Amino acid sequence: MAALFIASSVLASGAPATEQWLAVSHHLSVTDSAVDFTRHGTQPGLSYDLAETNQCSGCHGGGSAPSSTFRPYPTWAGSMMANAARDPLFFAALDIANKDAPGVGDYCLRCHTSRGWYRGHVVKAGFGQPDNSVTLGASACLLTGGYDWEDNLDNDYSGVPYHYCHRLSDTGPGGEPAMIGNADAWVDDQACDASAGEPCRRGPYGYPTGSVPPHPWQQSAYQTQGRLCGLCHDVTSPDAGSGPLKTLKLANGTDTGHAFPIERTYSEWNQSLFADLIFRDGFDDLPADVPALARAEQCQSCHMPTSEDPSATACSLIGYPNRTGNLPVHSFVGGNTWVPGIIKGEFGDTSSIPGAYGGVGRQNSFDQTVTWTRQMLGNAASMRATIQSFTPPTGSAGSMAVRVKVTNLSGHKLPTGYSEGRRMWVNLQVHDANGALVFESGAYNAAGATLTLDPQVRVYEVQQGIFNANGTGICDIENGSGNAMFHFVLNDCVAKDNRIPPLGFKPATAADPNGYDLRPVGAIYPETTPGSGILVNYDTVDYSVPVPVGAVAPLTVNARLYYQLSSKDYIAFLRDEAVANATAGENQLCMSASNRPFVVGPQGRTRGEYMYELWNNAANNPIQPGYGKSPPELMQNASATTP
Repeated sequence: MAALFIASSVLASGAPATEQWLAVSHHLSVTDSAVDFTRHGTQPGLSYDLAETNQCSGCHGGGSAPSSTFRPYPTWAGSMMANAARDPLFFAALDIANKDAPGVGDYCLRCHTSRGWYRGHVVKAGFGQPDNSVTLGASACLLTGGYDWEDNLDNDYSGVPYHYCHRLSDTGPGGEPAMIGNADAWVDDQACDASAGEPCRRGPYGYPTGSVPPHPWQQSAYQTQGRLCGLCHDVTSPDAGSGPLKTLKLANGTDTGHAFPIERTYSEWNQSLFADLIFRDGFDDLPADVPALARAEQCQSCHMPTSEDPSATACSLIGYPNRTGNLPVHSFVGGNTWVPGIIKGEFGDTSSIPGAYGGVGRQNSFDQTVTWTRQMLGNAASMRATIQSFTPPTGSAGSMAVRVKVTNLSGHKLPTGYSEGRRMWVNLQVHDANGALVFESGAYNAAGATLTLDPQVRVYEVQQGIFNANGTGICDIENGSGNAMFHFVLNDCVAKDNRIPPLGFKPATAADPNGYDLRPVGAIYPETTPGSGILVNYDTVDYSVPVPVGAVAPLTVNARLYYQLSSKDYIAFLRDEAVANATAGENQLCMSASNRPFVVGPQGRTRGEYMYELWNNAANNPIQPGYGKSPPELMQNASATTP
């Protein structure tokens, strides 16, 4: 009855339909502090704490060239995995998620601050139901340390330490099987042996002879398999006990009852030829005499490439074996070149800011991550442009038909991962012999960070929304005022998913015969052969180009493929939601927690406002005045010329 009263009051307010819907949903969201969004897997309260990174960096470091390009610590140190809890873009989205579903930040922070979560510094202080302040814990206010602290201190802001990954097990303490998604992980919490005093550090190597590591170890195939990565790189609407928070609705409003698939990077790979050359699920235990082409390519194959440096060693101590051709580099890069630069500028060196800790340091590692990321983006696709026909202008305008083919060379959809604001597009320009621009599709204005959505533009993205939010009977991705909305935890439908499939991609599975998790939406990718269920891994874009009178032949076509981490719409949404929700500035939000106020980061601003200022090149940092408006990265280009 209270809910009905709230709903009727809001509906009578005259606010736009989307605002009415959201206001009601906020009142009806889960508010009971006993609700558990992280019910599965190992819980906080470990008997053996996750080690601080400095315990590993002493032996696995060595930041000078060439060791900085292959040793685990310096290659990891600039990655987003190492800085997942310093990411201002994440924290701006976290505030909106907690507004939309109070307490759901526990579910988000489980991946972004592994050490902080397992130490009981989020919502759960120990096993069982929440026992910290839900508001403070879910907002990351109870984390120890700070954004600009080094990782060799009592710091929860370092993100995902590699001790976490090297303690993951494919079975639980009672023999429970490994899980996929939502960080439902099993963390080994038993002493390695009677004399060890700590759990084994699991990895791909065995040491039957030669130097043995100065810590307990266990050879483990799990650390070499893609399903380990699937723990955080498949994200589903959280299970709150009575069922998923949100279920998928189809274009006609039918509720499938299927837990809403938020991100599916792991599953995209697992349903591709990369994982299915012979079998699925990432198990690579084929006999040595099976040809290499029959072996599955794991996530680690691309995101932890093997170092070929002749000096490659995993350990800086003398006497350990050379690992040339057998040392996975802990680079973990994807497509994010923007935020590592922000973290470096905001938190890398804060020695000139009164009261600040002094900085994370490791500036070279951030630069190295950006360089490697650009290389990764360049290798993720190929592009070809062909002129199908050309009618030169004579007394009247001519015409040209152009085809651009974009092929996905990665092991998952392109682009993949977190959907909000992330996109890839084709920019096509035609110039005449004098250099005059004859035609352009997909024009981007860097100053205003705006992409022109002309009738022929091809933008690859996934747009998730809220069904019937505006009373339209469709999957709404804009609010009643026509502005894009990105409600991560409230989304229950997919308006568009035209991202390019990987090689050998098959959306349907026995568990999901309709392919609800992975299928394209609003786009058609043909089957490689009729009835195979396997989609092609490329897209062809056909352009009709009018050629004006006076254009001088020959004409040159230039096609460029761009990737952008965050659109202007997304950044504006983060700021506007913080204002609309009357979100407190970070220090005020966390004022009752210890270790406050911070003198770096948002401070008196909301996290959404801070992110907008970083995007807008606000001179809020005396060290680095601006970072650009999530500048697009050029992935590939192709050209063709008329006779």
